[in-house]
Order: sequence, then C-alpha cells, then structure tokens
Amino acid sequence: MDKKDIKSMFFEEIFEDMSKKFIESYRVCQVYDWITKGTASFDDMTNLPKALREELKLSYRFLGVRIKEKKVSLDSTVKYLFSLYDEEVIEAVIMKYKHGYSMCISTQAGCKMGCAFCSTGKGGFSRNLFPSEMISQIETAQRDLGIKISNVVFMGMGEPLDNYSNVIKFLKLITSPDHLNIGARHISLSTCGIVDKIYSLAREKLQITLSVSLHAPNDGIRSKIMKINNKWGVNELIASCKHYTQQTNRRISFEYVMIKDVNDSLDSANELGKLLQGMLCHVNLIPLNNSLSCEWQTSSPNDIYRFKNVLEKYKINATVRRTLGKDINGACGQLRYNRTQIGG
Repeated sequence: MDKKDIKSMFFEEIFEDMSKKFIESYRVCQVYDWITKGTASFDDMTNLPKALREELKLSYRFLGVRIKEKKVSLDSTVKYLFSLYDEEVIEAVIMKYKHGYSMCISTQAGCKMGCAFCSTGKGGFSRNLFPSEMISQIETAQRDLGIKISNVVFMGMGEPLDNYSNVIKFLKLITSPDHLNIGARHISLSTCGIVDKIYSLAREKLQITLSVSLHAPNDGIRSKIMKINNKWGVNELIASCKHYTQQTNRRISFEYVMIKDVNDSLDSANELGKLLQGMLCHVNLIPLNNSLSCEWQTSSPNDIYRFKNVLEKYKINATVRRTLGKDINGACGQLRYNRTQIGG
C-alpha cells in the first residue's frame, strides 16, 4: 500500500483519514500541530504514544528536502541546493530586504518550458514537486538560518502553472492561519504565460500577485526566446492578463529581461508601452544574468534606463530590479545546471 504524503494534506483530509483508523480527535489535532511546526518525523511527536507513532508510520510518510549545498553571497543572499527523496535536486534563494526575508522557491525539478535565457530548462525536466516539498523548502531554510520568511516568490525552478493542482494546494496550506500563515498579498507567482491556467487562477480569487514573464512586445521577438509563445501569442496572453486583473482587482507585474540587441531597442519600448497602456500593471526590468548557459548579454545600464523612461511616458510604472547573489550564481537553475555538466 502506498503511504500518503501527510504534509501535503489539509487538516480536514488528515482528520477524515485518521478517523477511519479510529484515532481519537485530540490525537489527530496533536499530529497536525506537530506538522504545522515543521516536524518531519513521527518519532519527534513525543506527546503521542509510541504504539500510535509506529501505526502512523505504516500509513503516512514525510516528504521534504535536505540541504545538499549552501552558498552565502557578500550581499547576504543565501542560495540552497536541496536534495529530494529520490535524489533529484532543486534550488531556492533567500533574499534579505528592509521589510524582511523573501524566499524564491522551486515548484518543479527542472522545467519543460525551454526559455532560451534560462539555466533551469537546459538542465532538463524530471518531475513536479508535491506541496510538502514546497513547504519544506521554507521550513528548512527558516530552521537553518533562524529566521522567519515573510514573503514567498514562485520564481525558482519550474513553471508553477504547469504544476497547477499542487501549487494551489500549497498556497492554501501556507496561507492558513494555523499553518505558516503567510499572507496571500506577500506571495508572488511567476508564469511564462500558460494562458488557460491564468484563467483558472483568476477563478481562484486568490489575493496573490501574478508575475508574467513577457520579455518582448510582439510575437516575432518573443517566439525566439520563449517556446510557449508558439502556443499562446502575445495578444492571447495579454487578454488573459486583463481578465485576471478584472476578476481579482490585483495589479499584474510583467517581468522583462533586458537582452542586448534583442528586446531593448526604443522601438521595443514604444511597442511595449502601447501594448500595456491603461492596464493595471507594473513592469519589472531585469538585467539578464550572464550565466554560463546563455549566449546573450545583458543590456547596458544606459539602455535599460532609457527603456524605462519610454515606458513612463505611457504612464506605466516601471522599475529596474536590483541584482542579488550574483557572486553565488543567484539565478535559479545555475547550480543544478553546473552540476549536471560536471557529473555532480
């Protein structure tokens, strides 16, 4: 019999399942209390009888992550390479800001999307992560660093909307007051543009921030750097984004990686301005991380700020992202990619 992944279960699911095993209600509450405290073993549940702990081991398992490698940047950014139960590896990054600690987590081991500038996709796709493995990234980092994560960003390895059901369950678990209790407005989910799932996400009415990796103002440029554009073009993507803002009244953040001589011209800036003009949105201009797996170069600071000035003429709020963790290969996928290249 397959054991159930208990950290991926809602309290109601655990209660119903354990009730069928004639486990008392107060014992179920004790088990759940341990789970929400980050416990990863029934052996640690010291207020449970040993016989019950042994019984629970027969039906349930704990899936989590283990620290395989840890790098600390000069700017205090921390990057983890985590190992999973099946020896797959994923990455996560902790960034310190004035408002607290933000964590960039992974939702998949690898990625199928194949964006040309991304290290993760070049390392191949292995599998989706379970909610428990996403939760464990946060719990493990908090325990290792002795901190409290206040913001969560889905910009690590993988495409969150390609792992839709697990990601939605994870979101509902961590925003629960009796779990990690991270406010939905402190969570940002980034997608390369899986249009049908954006419509699904709008129906969830979650108060998270949706970040869309746009990276180009038209199909000609976007299709060269993002394979997903061959399925859903720019106009279809923007239509889904407008629907999302109408349904949730939440501002969308458009991610735009600045690539020298590819998407950073004044013509591109004006085209992007016309495309997004009047939308409830924000544009985040991101200097390309010049990783070993990418042949392109980042735009110059002058070109980036010139691009920003054009967008502001269209009354579009735009910012330039501060680069963190550059000295430790901060961009997600680089540690995993480098290890696969050297047989690590």
